[in-house]
Amino acid sequence: MTDIVFVFEVHQPHRLRRNLFWEGKIFKRLKKEELFDYYFDNEVDREIFKRAARKAYFPSNQIILDSIDKHKHDSKQAKYSFSISGVFLEQCEMFDRDLLASFKQLADTGQVEMLNQTYYHSISSLYPDKEEFIEQARMHKQTVKDLLGYVPSVFENTELLYNNTIAKTVESMGYKGIFTEGVEKILGEKSPNYLYTARGAKKIRVLLRNYKLTDDIGFRFSSRWWPEWPLTADKFAGWLAGTPGECINIFPDYETFGEHHWPETGIHSFLQHLPDEILKFDNLQMTTPSEVVDKHAPAGDIDVPEAGGTVSWADIQRDQSGWLGNVMQWAYYTTLRRLEPFIKEADDPEFLRLWRDFQTSDHLYYMFNAGGGPGEVHSYFSPFESPMDAFVAAQTLLNEFETRLRMAILTANEPFLFYTNVGKQYYTGTIAWSLKGFVKAIKEVNIKAVEFHVYNGDFESWLQSSLKDQKLASDFTEIKSSGEKGEKLRKTIVDSVKKRYAALNKQTQDATKLF
Repeated sequence: MTDIVFVFEVHQPHRLRRNLFWEGKIFKRLKKEELFDYYFDNEVDREIFKRAARKAYFPSNQIILDSIDKHKHDSKQAKYSFSISGVFLEQCEMFDRDLLASFKQLADTGQVEMLNQTYYHSISSLYPDKEEFIEQARMHKQTVKDLLGYVPSVFENTELLYNNTIAKTVESMGYKGIFTEGVEKILGEKSPNYLYTARGAKKIRVLLRNYKLTDDIGFRFSSRWWPEWPLTADKFAGWLAGTPGECINIFPDYETFGEHHWPETGIHSFLQHLPDEILKFDNLQMTTPSEVVDKHAPAGDIDVPEAGGTVSWADIQRDQSGWLGNVMQWAYYTTLRRLEPFIKEADDPEFLRLWRDFQTSDHLYYMFNAGGGPGEVHSYFSPFESPMDAFVAAQTLLNEFETRLRMAILTANEPFLFYTNVGKQYYTGTIAWSLKGFVKAIKEVNIKAVEFHVYNGDFESWLQSSLKDQKLASDFTEIKSSGEKGEKLRKTIVDSVKKRYAALNKQTQDATKLF
């Protein structure tokens, strides 16, 4: 019997404001808690969310709840899965808590599996250091547990981005399965309709989206030029019944059902009748991804090297070029990555949240500038007039945010690297890019490293040449002359730096709270 797995991607980004650069409204004097509404367009988000909720989310949720209830006493039941981004769940809380309750009702049926992904629907899985990717996945898992009462065990990375390293990282977080695109360049002669192992991983299983059958619904359903139009539930179920394999994964955007294809096209009727038609076939049943992983033995392995091999479900290339395919996207991405050490040193929840909202993959997606069909798809989803407009808006706001961040934590021109000197110098692994990060490092680093740098004059040199703070450099000259050692020395330094930080930020109301 073939397992039919329906998974729906549910995501809406926090959209950046489009015209602050052109209207000359950047670098306004604002409190930190005002920055989110300054950078992100809540009005547009609310309008799009409410429209999609009315046309797609509410009616589709009710259709699925009805189908689950209709077949709950049958030998074969109706089952579904959802991958819902954290920023979408945020918007449910902001704009319509009844919709959140509706998704919670789906999770409570016992016939719906919730998948994990990155909270911010970001491409952090492509960062060289996977710490941020792991943290966003943890955030999402906790949010799904808190809001929907479900603990995910299968992972769907943003836009199905996948390579061997991502699979191993996801495995290390304890997930038993991960989705990616069933594209020919990684399958060769193999079929996407089986379970696979990931090259280099031990336990995690790879589920592959059948993109041809998925796109029949997602892209071609209302296309009158398509020879198979109109697509009916019984016709599609017949295709599934005639498709060889052990598991067929159908994985469209949830907005397909009412937003991308309007209700007038019959898309909701299709969704309503499809479970009935599938379950009529003796060789078909509806299952969840976890059940597939638990049930089937792998049919082979999937090898997707990180260097040059990453796949996704985007565009014809089905790689990472939808987000990192041109110089505009790389400029924005590079700026994002450059901010990470400053964000971590700031140790401030609001700055961290803003930086992560800037990471949402949609901002990069709107900068895609290739032509043809893929370009039309990107343009359809974008609120901007052109990819260049998207870049100007996003890069301007990100640069503006970087300036505010650097000013808040007093960033130096070059970082300070902490060493100890026991016979010879050893790098401790501790680094400080800012005055804020410097005092944090002083609190945590081995006291021998602190003593070494004080009496070697390294702190004075860095403060004067890189941070350009002659006053604080002079303070360290006095500290060195005191001859203090051990924890007393550490306390003297911390007190001196905190005092200087507060003085430099005396016009900022919450400056001292940053420590």
